[in-house]
Amino acid sequence: MDNFDLARWREMDSLYVLRLLAEHIKEDPSFHPRSSHLTTRWHAHAAGHDWELLCTGPKFWDVRMDRGGGGAIDLVMHIHGINFKAAAKLLKERGV
Repeated sequence: MDNFDLARWREMDSLYVLRLLAEHIKEDPSFHPRSSHLTTRWHAHAAGHDWELLCTGPKFWDVRMDRGGGGAIDLVMHIHGINFKAAAKLLKERGV
């Protein structure tokens, strides 16, 4: 992995990454964001678990766990419960 990949993953849209990780994903049409009109809420099934995530550009927030992050590596680490190195490897393997 090089600095170019890291920079690209850091800025990658969280919804794009969620779509790559999830077996099933559905937007919540009843959601009305409080701060950024760009925020959307998604229900997804990935890595054997159900997730409820708010996505705004590269940032995500796990509503049920009350924590979030930013960028592709953070989201992969969160969904799969793996470390940084394993998350980068997974993104590379999927051609992201």
